[in-house]
Amino acid sequence: MMRRFVADLHVHSLLSPCAEIEMTPNNIVWHAVQHEVDIVAITDHNACDNVAAALEAAKATSVTILPGMEVESKEEVHLIVLFENMQQLKAWEQFVQQHMSGRLNDAERFGAQFIVDADDNFVAEKTEMLLASLTAGIADITAQVKKLGGICIASHVDRPTYSIISQLGFIPPDIELDAVEVSKNMSVEQASQRIPTIGRFPIITASDAHVMDDFIHGPKTVFYIEQPTLGEIRQALLAQNLRKVVV
Repeated sequence: MMRRFVADLHVHSLLSPCAEIEMTPNNIVWHAVQHEVDIVAITDHNACDNVAAALEAAKATSVTILPGMEVESKEEVHLIVLFENMQQLKAWEQFVQQHMSGRLNDAERFGAQFIVDADDNFVAEKTEMLLASLTAGIADITAQVKKLGGICIASHVDRPTYSIISQLGFIPPDIELDAVEVSKNMSVEQASQRIPTIGRFPIITASDAHVMDDFIHGPKTVFYIEQPTLGEIRQALLAQNLRKVVV
């Protein structure tokens, strides 16, 4: 039987240098419970060190955590990548690490990059600069995500920076995207009118939260699916087997 699941598939933890210190895994899960968000994807910039903590924090709750990441291609395009489990995400992490810039983070300039445990205790500070492009292009990234069994979504396609539209001016026909994301800056209807090319893709909305207020009040996507899994979400994006997406 289909059930209604509220999902936020684009949430940053305090590992992302542009996110606030309040964005700890346990705090994100607690607020998800309080505000009836059923599915949360942790999608830090070019890293995934806080995903396992979020999965642990959510174990005794009704919240499902999807392992993910927001990567930046060499074209400076942001892409959300989501996986079913940590094994897939760790395989993806190896690909990302092979294509990192090699630069170190300047915490005073860009912000600190904190790794914490499921109780939000400090574990380490990540030294690699996460706010930087990978050396891999969009085509390589999307192909690798598909190879590993994940989903790839073009982030905030309506934004004037770091979107596939702002950087390329169009969506190449050979890019294997599963969906596109419209940000809180405009409605899906407005984005579809201004960027007609996104109409050939499933569309989601998400908070892209870097602060808790954005997570609480930011846009969400509703999925009508049987279970809160990536496989079910994939079917909903394809409108298969009575699954559907509502934005």
